[in-house]
Amino acid sequence: MNAVQIRSAERALSVGTWLIVSGAMLYSILTVTPLAAAHTPHKWDWTAPILPLVVDAAVVIVVRLDAVLARLGGNGGRWPIALRWMTGCMTLALNVADSALKNDLVGVAVHAVAPLLLIVTAETGLAYRRAITAAVLALEAKQQAEREARERAATERREEAARRLREEREHAAALVREQREHEARMAREQAEREAAVRRDEREREQAREQAEREARERREREREQLQMERERREREAAERAVQAQRERAERERREQVKREERAARERAALLSAGPASDKLPEGDARAIVAAAHAEGMPVRTAAELCGWSVGWVSTRYAELRHPNAPVEAVA
Repeated sequence: MNAVQIRSAERALSVGTWLIVSGAMLYSILTVTPLAAAHTPHKWDWTAPILPLVVDAAVVIVVRLDAVLARLGGNGGRWPIALRWMTGCMTLALNVADSALKNDLVGVAVHAVAPLLLIVTAETGLAYRRAITAAVLALEAKQQAEREARERAATERREEAARRLREEREHAAALVREQREHEARMAREQAEREAAVRRDEREREQAREQAEREARERREREREQLQMERERREREAAERAVQAQRERAERERREQVKREERAARERAALLSAGPASDKLPEGDARAIVAAAHAEGMPVRTAAELCGWSVGWVSTRYAELRHPNAPVEAVA
């Protein structure tokens, strides 16, 4: 029997066992619930299904754990046996109790079928699983022994083939080594001759490169000197240009100061004349207004100094503040 057939037998045993357990549980609940309800206070009738459920839950635990232990080849000891028989006897007693109290022997026999079948199925299933586990272990041990024997034989064959191959390779390697040593000796002599030729060529090449390098370095030094001289001349020219620019800026600043001082004196001369007794000519009035605007005087003061109207002076102030804006002339 191979592993597939063993797994199929275990699956059939497991499915059949759980079918019997499920049917016995359902039948037990339907049979025991009325008995428990008849012997329970009226207000606690709803608790009647709890008793068969508890007993059947213990049956499920026993069956399931026995199956696991049997598959692993373990033994739970005496307590699992006691629990298994105790739950079976309880299930049997609860199922036949109602018929036994009524002296109904046929009912006792009918209601005893499911519990007895459950008890026997649990014991038989456990025995079957243990037997299957033992058979599987024996089959695996046999297969392992055969596999190890095949592996040892294959290993011995590989070692023998490797030994023969190693001997052939060593013989061939000895021949090749002798041939290689002869070729190496010839090649070494040829290499020494070529090395001498290359050494002479390398020395000539090095001498030529040394001469070229010295010439290149000499040209580089000359180019660097020329570059430094050109940079020095450019730096001196830039310094002269900066100095000239500074002198020009200083002259412009002094001229600007002089112009401002002259303009300030002119404004002071125009504004020192005091209020005009009559309307001055427009050119003189414009000069006075410009001076007053530059000094920050009010429009009315400027109007008194030039003798023109405040509106005209305001217009001139606007022109001075915004030279590009069109302003309507006011007399």
